[in-house]
Amino acid sequence: MADNPTFDPTEQTLWRPLRLLQAAMDADIARLYTEERITGLKPSFVLELLRLHARGPMTITALAESVGRTHSALSQKVAAMRAAGWVETVPGDDARSKKVALTDRARGIVGRLAAEWRATEAAVAEIEAELPYPLTRVVADIEQLLAHKSFHDRIAEKLTADPAWE
Repeated sequence: MADNPTFDPTEQTLWRPLRLLQAAMDADIARLYTEERITGLKPSFVLELLRLHARGPMTITALAESVGRTHSALSQKVAAMRAAGWVETVPGDDARSKKVALTDRARGIVGRLAAEWRATEAAVAEIEAELPYPLTRVVADIEQLLAHKSFHDRIAEKLTADPAWE
C-alpha cells in the first residue's frame, strides 16, 4: 500500500478521532455562546480571558507561561482576541514593554465565562464518571509512557524503517 503513489495514508488514522471529538465538544461550547448572543468568542479564548481577569494585565510572555503555551502561539492568539475585541494592549512597567488586558467588553462577561468553565468541568467530570476508563487516566498513562520514550523518538524510530523518509 505505501508503495502505491495514489495511497492516501490519512485514510487510516488513530489520531483524528481524538481531534474530531475535541472539535465537536468545542463546537457545543461555541453553540452556547451563540445562543447567548456572545459574538466573536471562541472556546479557545476563555482560559486566557479568565487568567487575565484573575491576575490582571500580563505580558504575552507571562501569560504564555501561565497557561503553558509558547510565546509565538500565544502572540497569535492574543492578536485574534484583540481583533475580536476581547483584549487590548496597555503600557507595561517600562516604556518598552506592553501588557495584555481585558477590554470592557470582556470584563462585562467574565463572570459568565467563569460559570461556563465550571459547568464544562462538571460535565467532563460527569462523563468521566460514566466511563470505565476515564480520560484523565488515559492522559496520565500516556504521559507516563512518553516520559520513558518520547513521541518524537517513537516517530523517528518508525521513520527509520520507512524508505520514503530517506
